[in-house]
Amino acid sequence: MSLLATYLMRSILSSTLLVLLVLLALAGLFEFIGQLDTTQGNYQIPQALLFALLRLPQLSFEMLPIAALIGGLLGLGALANNSELVVMRTAGLSVWKLAGMVAASGAVLMILTGLVGEFIGPPLDYFARTMRDEARYEKEDRDIGNAAWVKDGPVILHLERINSEFEFGALYMYRFNEDNTLSSIARADNSGIDDSDKWILENFRETRFQDDSVQVVESSFAVQSFDLDADMLGVTLVKPVSLSARGLMSYINYLKRNELDAQRYETELWSRIARTATVVLMPVLALAFVFGSLRSAGSGGRLMLGVLIGLGYFLASEMLANSGQVFRLNPAIITWFPSLALLLITGFALSRVK
Repeated sequence: MSLLATYLMRSILSSTLLVLLVLLALAGLFEFIGQLDTTQGNYQIPQALLFALLRLPQLSFEMLPIAALIGGLLGLGALANNSELVVMRTAGLSVWKLAGMVAASGAVLMILTGLVGEFIGPPLDYFARTMRDEARYEKEDRDIGNAAWVKDGPVILHLERINSEFEFGALYMYRFNEDNTLSSIARADNSGIDDSDKWILENFRETRFQDDSVQVVESSFAVQSFDLDADMLGVTLVKPVSLSARGLMSYINYLKRNELDAQRYETELWSRIARTATVVLMPVLALAFVFGSLRSAGSGGRLMLGVLIGLGYFLASEMLANSGQVFRLNPAIITWFPSLALLLITGFALSRVK
């Protein structure tokens, strides 16, 4: 049985790898072409090509469910054309036993998908976007950065600029009482975070509102403590697609702790989990179709079916995820609907195989 499972796994994995390379070649080409219209400053054709290459791991994470389905259809279809699957059934293997062996290939692909989606794709995607922005706008001046609003309990901070060195420039601080009335307003000409995660504020001036008076406190140098550290503040600059699952969970906890909207990041996290788990199902679905309606079809028919199902799954996932954000639906439920639909189709198709 182990020899047979290895043989099936080799057929599925080799076909999936070939399909993934073709899909990545097409996606990388379209990514490169899309960047040509946005070249400016130091961001020219070589940088656009590098951007497209750096995006490939993240694109492979997004395409692996489709590649697993098409690869499974082609790999198992080749075995069916050579009557090898028929011989396996004749030797006494049930359809469900074969499905378990095929699912082992999906498990290997799922582990690969998880590793790429957690440790390779997001950091390279973030690096690519940062490289593109710096090249476009020639961000050599350290005073250039992104303004940001952040919340830490009763305090709301407005940072005039955030750059990769976490130097924030001018800072505005609004502190509120428990009844949400304004307690104080403060400004610092320059701000930053030291190695011990303390906030260093230069030329600090704070206006405190009391019941019957206003008090002004000034200092050339002040130290403040917030729960926000440099790592968490850096996450606020990153698109959800460029965050690892650990980064997403950490930022979701921060948002909920401060009673902020975490819907967008929860949707990304659950979509990523559902997409990764679905990879296990795709080769089993391919087996159901190979034993069913595609038993005598050629590779072209299997390829077309795989593309149609893969596109349908991708579009349904994106549509439900976006709709869930608009209508405030639970992302832990809505993002699993396409995977559950595929699971039901797979179970029904396998139950009809004789």
